[in-house]
Amino acid sequence: MHRIDFSRAGVSRREMLCKCANGFGGLALAYLVADKIASAAALAERNPLAPRLPHYEPKARSVIFLFMDGGPSQIDTFDPKPRLERENGQAIPFETPTTVFNISNKILASPYKFRKYGQCGADVSELFPNLASCVDDMAIIRSMVADHSEHTAANYFMHSGSGFQGRPSMGAWLTYGLGSESENLPGFIVLESGLVPPGGMDLFGSGFLPASYQGTLFRKGEYPIADVAPREKGPELQRNKLALLHRLNGGVLERFGAVTELEATISNYELAFRMQSAVPELLDLKGESEATRKLYGLDEPNTEEFGRQCLLARRMVERGVRFVELLPPFRKGID
Repeated sequence: MHRIDFSRAGVSRREMLCKCANGFGGLALAYLVADKIASAAALAERNPLAPRLPHYEPKARSVIFLFMDGGPSQIDTFDPKPRLERENGQAIPFETPTTVFNISNKILASPYKFRKYGQCGADVSELFPNLASCVDDMAIIRSMVADHSEHTAANYFMHSGSGFQGRPSMGAWLTYGLGSESENLPGFIVLESGLVPPGGMDLFGSGFLPASYQGTLFRKGEYPIADVAPREKGPELQRNKLALLHRLNGGVLERFGAVTELEATISNYELAFRMQSAVPELLDLKGESEATRKLYGLDEPNTEEFGRQCLLARRMVERGVRFVELLPPFRKGID
């Protein structure tokens, strides 16, 4: 049992400071956190893409989503099905939804061989010998299911969790919740290389969230974004025009209240002005080393296009972009 010494009438200043040090630290921390939260909230009111504090400590700063439209299915890549091997060629023993693929109505096993790789023993098909060497650094989810057999509805489901049009996409939710760390680039970027998948731009839309959180399409080529290159003779004239537009649009907001489309337009004008210098610097890959070019396959005809996209996606997240989606090059799909 701890005995209390009553022989001393008080506590010295040194003891008081030692015993209260943690309390003072907690008070200081509370003040700093509250000040940071207030600053973030005030900034978010002025800029919808301002970075926000998450509810929980994040394990990643950003997301690069490779949407491999038209690629091989799970049974040909990471999810072998032994039953398909056993019943290959037999009639499907249950009713299936009617699609354009209901021709033979027979079970078809994967034509590819699988092996287990890594310490985790993950199954990988012979299609991916290089990925197979990295399985211990990958999270392979094999428990996902979907009820959509048609391309467009399935694409909506993949992007938003719903097979219906009009729901916010993953990128929109992420930028809505966390904002973006980049002041000169959009928070949600879609890198397109010739073809937008079935479902169109609604796949990257903000749904019922404010329009500022929808994806911005970067097309391949020298000018990935339309109407970003300035037409004015000098930057001063352009700044004056933007200031006039800001005043006119601000007057509309004062008269009619919040209009998310107009607020997004104002924000886009300001962002586009900053992007005029940020985008050319982003697209200039001359400073990348020879090792990096080889790593991304930039000198190989079969991999140059998609490798360039992957490298651009990396450069974007390095500059604070929160969510980047890559669409595959226009090729004939596997089906």
